[in-house]
Amino acid sequence: MRRSERLFRIVNEMRSRGVSRAADLAAHFEVSVTTIYRDIAHLQASGLPIDGEAGIGYLLRPGFDLPNVTFTHDQVDALAVGLSFVERTGDPVLASAAREARAKIQASMPAPEERKLADAPFYSLQPKRGASQDNGLLREAIRNQRVVEIVYKSGEGNLSRRRVRPLVIWDLPDGWMVSGWCELREGFRTFRWDRITELTKTEDRFEEDEETGLIAFMELERCHA
Repeated sequence: MRRSERLFRIVNEMRSRGVSRAADLAAHFEVSVTTIYRDIAHLQASGLPIDGEAGIGYLLRPGFDLPNVTFTHDQVDALAVGLSFVERTGDPVLASAAREARAKIQASMPAPEERKLADAPFYSLQPKRGASQDNGLLREAIRNQRVVEIVYKSGEGNLSRRRVRPLVIWDLPDGWMVSGWCELREGFRTFRWDRITELTKTEDRFEEDEETGLIAFMELERCHA
């Protein structure tokens, strides 16, 4: 989880908890207590009305709320296109999340009755098809930077066992694919979903760097385009 996302979620969590202990927040977000101390200090320095201190507990003073989100008409249309596409990927979890996201964004607009996200005149016509049951597992592995182990079948039918650091999932007209750093080949590889015969998420973490991370992979893709 990116720090910016965690900070936002910490604020929402504190709004619902009342007094929050650092240990409880650390357990909830699966980070160290020291990380929570640093995050709270950052939020306090940014002007959020958080009372309390380390070792005692923290309280977000009543009346505070995150500001309404303001979007231009073009930004609303862009969101509508993206959410419509996600709803048609065939992944029921992502489809449900897209509908919930649309409702949350709509409710957070300063004047929601004047511009409805669902009314944007753009729609994705990507054919809807079923997603692999491993879709959620791979998304979680990418989000938490976990190595996955796969058994992959080549076009000739040969099987190989790989350890892959997954970076991005593709929903293409020809089917789903996942790209990442293959530890066996020591390079970036893209795997067809329908050729992955086994997939397991390990507890081994990986760190993105200049040679094996997403930025390097996308730069390589642009060079080959």
